[in-house]
Amino acid sequence: MWAVEGLTSVDEAFPEDAAPADERRWLAAAGTTLASERRSIIFEVVARMIFHTVLLFSVFLLFTAHSAPGGGFAGGIVAGLALAIRYLAGGPFELAEAAPVAVGLLLGVGLLIASATALCPPLWGADTLEAASWDGRLPLIGHLHLSTSLLFDVGVYLIVVGLVLDILNSLGAEVDRQADAG
Repeated sequence: MWAVEGLTSVDEAFPEDAAPADERRWLAAAGTTLASERRSIIFEVVARMIFHTVLLFSVFLLFTAHSAPGGGFAGGIVAGLALAIRYLAGGPFELAEAAPVAVGLLLGVGLLIASATALCPPLWGADTLEAASWDGRLPLIGHLHLSTSLLFDVGVYLIVVGLVLDILNSLGAEVDRQADAG
């Protein structure tokens, strides 16, 4: 048994009220209502380990391809894939931990940014969707090239991520309901 003075059981060595409930859980989805036969601890751990790396890769795609077609869309699809993996690993509770944002706000901001960068160039005499760019030098960073196509891609990125979150929240919740009922 325990060789610690005065302790006769594991419950005395590690009392329930020693730490708040959130600090005792190792996985964020440990308190979910997912049935044990639908959970895979290995999948949950791997999903949480690779999530941030995949998100960084999606941001890399967003910024490196902003002068080429598909930067915002490709980056948004990769970020959506990372969110879908988190959803598959832990259900809606894990998705809420991974992306605690309002989906409607994300979609609205994305639409606002994309439409503003597409429709504002005629205000200064340019054609619709014409890109403007700025080249400058920043201390510690060096040469910096910014263009309005990057802003458009950021808007598309937010739209794609928002749509994936909306699909996972709405359709995924229905699939979960049907799986629990059947």
